[in-house]
Amino acid sequence: MKREYQDAGGSSAAGDMGKDKFMSAPAAEEEEVDELLAALGYKVRSSDMADVAQKLEQLEMAMGMGGVGPGAAQDDGFTAHLATDTVHYNPTDLSSWVESMLSELNAPPPPLPQTPSLASTVTGGGGGGFFDIPPPSVDSSSSTYALRPIPSPAVAQPDDSARDPKRMRTGGGSTSSSSSSSSSLGGGGGARSSVVEAAPPAAATAEANAPALPVVVVDTQEAGIRLVHALLACAEAVQQENFSAAEALVKQIPLLAASQGGAMRKVAAYFGEALARRVFRFRPQPDSSLLDAAFADLLHAHFYESCPYLKFAHFTANQAILEAFAGCRRVHVVDFGIKQGMQWPALLQALALRPGGPPSFRLTGVGPPQPDETDALQQVGWKLAQFAHTIRVDFQYRGLVAATLADLEPFMLQPEGEEDPNEEPEVIAVNSVFEMHRLLAQPGALEKVLGTVRAVRPRIVTVVEQEANHNSGSFLDRFSESLHYYSTMFDSLEGAGQGPSEISSGPAAVGTDQVMSEVYLGRQICNVVACEGEERTERHETLGQWRSRLGHAGFETVHLGSNAYKQASTLLALFAGGDGYKVEEKEGCLTLGWHTRPLIATSAWRLAAP
Repeated sequence: MKREYQDAGGSSAAGDMGKDKFMSAPAAEEEEVDELLAALGYKVRSSDMADVAQKLEQLEMAMGMGGVGPGAAQDDGFTAHLATDTVHYNPTDLSSWVESMLSELNAPPPPLPQTPSLASTVTGGGGGGFFDIPPPSVDSSSSTYALRPIPSPAVAQPDDSARDPKRMRTGGGSTSSSSSSSSSLGGGGGARSSVVEAAPPAAATAEANAPALPVVVVDTQEAGIRLVHALLACAEAVQQENFSAAEALVKQIPLLAASQGGAMRKVAAYFGEALARRVFRFRPQPDSSLLDAAFADLLHAHFYESCPYLKFAHFTANQAILEAFAGCRRVHVVDFGIKQGMQWPALLQALALRPGGPPSFRLTGVGPPQPDETDALQQVGWKLAQFAHTIRVDFQYRGLVAATLADLEPFMLQPEGEEDPNEEPEVIAVNSVFEMHRLLAQPGALEKVLGTVRAVRPRIVTVVEQEANHNSGSFLDRFSESLHYYSTMFDSLEGAGQGPSEISSGPAAVGTDQVMSEVYLGRQICNVVACEGEERTERHETLGQWRSRLGHAGFETVHLGSNAYKQASTLLALFAGGDGYKVEEKEGCLTLGWHTRPLIATSAWRLAAP
C-alpha cells in the first residue's frame, strides 16, 4: 500500500520542483511507455521499470516510511494521514520525479534563517533543497474557536511539515487550511524564495526545536458580547429549569469574564457565582454568627465612605425632616434601620444651629437581634448621646430589637409614660433607608408596617430605595434588570473615584473602601439571583411602584424643596469624578444616578387628608 500511495500521490515537499523538472524533461516515445501505468496517467518506459522500482524503494527509506520496528506504527499513521487528508500533485514522468526527490532528500539542508516570521520572506543559498517555515497544521475535523492562539515565529521547523509548500484537497471533502507559497528553482546554485501566510490556527502537530508559548489575541469587545449572551442564556435556562444547559453555560462565564477588565469583569464574576449557586442549589445562608453580623456592618461602613449613595440618602432625608421640624420644641425620629447611627450626627448638628436653640430630640433606633445577644443598639445610642452632649442638644435614645419591622406595634413607638398636657406634643418623623423593600418577602408585612406608621401619626415619613425593579415574577426579567443596574453601580465605583476619605486616609484606605463596597453590592446580587421565597429579601422596586403602594396605604407625597437639591449637589462636589453623578427631581422626589441611569430615589410622605 505504501508503494501504491507513493506511485499515486508522491510527496508534497517537492511536488512543485518535480513538476519544474518534469516540464523541462524531453518527452518519451509513445511506443516505449508501459501500457498499465499509462492508463493511470504515468509515463514510464518499459525498459526503466526495474530502475524505477529500485528508486521507489530508496525514496521510501529516505522519507522514513518503511521498515519495521518501533517507528513503523507512527510512520503508518503519518502515511494514513497523508492518504486520507491530502492529495499531492502527481508528476507524469514518474522516473524523473523519483530521481529529483532522491537528490533533494539526500542533499544537506541550508542554515535556517535567524529571525523568521509569519509574514517575512525566507531566502537561502546553496546547491541543495530549501525549507519553508510551515504554517501550523490544522485538523480539518476540528471545530472553530473564538480565542485563537498565534504561534510565535521564533523557531523554524525543518521537519516533515517543511516539505509541504503546496497542498490541494480532492473534491467532496472540506477544504483543508493551507499556506500559500511560490517557489523558483534555478540551476545548481539557484536560490528559492517563499512567502508564508498564516493559516487558520490550531494545535501544531510538528515539534519545534525550541517550542515557544502561543500568543493569544482576544477581541475584548466580542468576548464582552459573548459574556453578556452567556449570562442571559444561562438565566433563561434556569427559568426554563433546563439545568443541564445552565450548568454548561455557567462554566463558560468565568472564562469569558477573565478576558474583560474593570467593572465588567467584577460584575460578571458576581453574577456568575450567583447563577452557579442557583444551578447547583447552594444557596447563601443568612448572617447567623457574630462574625457575619460584624462583617455586614463593616461592609455597610465602607460603602458609606466609598460612594455618595448612602450620604445622598442621609442628607436628603435629613433635609426633609429638618424642614418638617421647623418651629417644634419636641421632636421624635423613628429609624427603621439605625445600624451604626451614621445618619443622625448631621441632623443633630443642624438642629443645634437652629435659630432659637435646639429642640428636645428623641431617637428610636430599630435593629435586628445580635447572634451573641449583646445590645449593639445601646452602644450606638451611647455614642450619639455623647455627641449630642458635646453640642448641647437634649437627647434621649431607645433601641428596639426586632427580627423584622412587621414585629413592631404602635405602642412601641409612643413616648414612655403619660405625656404632660401642658407640654407641646411630640412631632414624629419615620425614616426608612433601604429597609422597606425587605418587607415584600413576607406577604402582608408591608401593609402591617404602614398601618403601624399610620397609627403613630407622623408628620413626615422619609423613604429611600433603590430605583430598580428586582421583584419581577419572571426570573429572566429580574436577572436582566439587575444585571444592568449593578453594572451601572460598579461603573460608578470605577469611574468616579472615591470621596473625601481619599484625602484623609490615603490611597490604601481608598482602595479598601472600593473593594469592600464591591463585596457589599455582590452580596445583594447573590440574594437577587440565587435566592427565592422569604430568603430573597432584596426585592427592590421603582419609585412609581412605591408611589402606588404608599398611595393605597393612605399617604401622599411631600415635595422635597430646593434645599434638599442643594444639599445633594454640594455633596457630589466633594467626590472626585462627581460629574458622572446626576441628581434629578422627579415629581417631587429626588433621584441620584450615574450619567443617565437613576440608581436610588428619596421620597417624603405624609398622611393623606381624610
